Amino acid sequence: MNTAGKDFRTFNHLVNGEDRFSTKSAATVAGAHILKHRKTGWSKDMRLGRAFLGFAICLAAASVALAKPAADVHATATAVDERYNRLHSLQAEFTEIYRGSGRERTESGTLWLKKSGQKKPGKMRWEYRSPTEKLFVSDGRDVWFYVPGDRQARKMAARKLDDLRSPLAFLLGKTKLEKELRGLSWAPDVSPLTAGDVVLRGVPQWWADRVGELLLEITPDYRIARIVIGQVDGSVTEYRLQEQKDNVPVPDERFHFTPPEGVETVEGDLGP
Repeated sequence: MNTAGKDFRTFNHLVNGEDRFSTKSAATVAGAHILKHRKTGWSKDMRLGRAFLGFAICLAAASVALAKPAADVHATATAVDERYNRLHSLQAEFTEIYRGSGRERTESGTLWLKKSGQKKPGKMRWEYRSPTEKLFVSDGRDVWFYVPGDRQARKMAARKLDDLRSPLAFLLGKTKLEKELRGLSWAPDVSPLTAGDVVLRGVPQWWADRVGELLLEITPDYRIARIVIGQVDGSVTEYRLQEQKDNVPVPDERFHFTPPEGVETVEGDLGP
């Protein structure tokens, strides 16, 4: 803003012989400059005037471009809300990437979400396939974590769950991005994975003491393609959602879990 102001003051000085900021538009000032020297026959300065006019037009266009995204954050957030709030179920392939404590871990699998009652978190099933098979599943009441072959299955109440995956249980039917993410805005310094997508930045209200920043990559059709959670301890967990399928038939049984015979149930922390 200071550089632009300096340029306009210089511009005004050239036209009026004064070193003060003009309230006239850049295009008007440029036109006045061209007209002034056209009368005197200064062809060289006419070319200079045309150059200034081009500069003024570009500057005005840039100002419009910068102002537009700020106004569209609300529209984008609302469109994302509407897309997911009308869904009853969702299936997607996911990639989970964790970076922290000097290490990086990448896992992938299939995610199913299903809308639940108004006051209950939705049902979800995270079926990890690579590099290790494991299951994270919730029927909206209980949450289970189990690694095939283990002798224990972990269980806890869904209402007590404090896990980075838990907000997705509220994605269908309960999405309100501007309410849940404080200071929601564009993140122009973050490049989207896919050209044409945009990235939003905010701080989740429910994790303000744990998460310093949350990024959402939004596609042109208002799908959430990527979630990046930056925690205050410096670690980052990223979820990439591909091949999203809306309203696929998903039986409730897919969100129930019964420990295999011989597997002990341990209530408490679910682990990774």
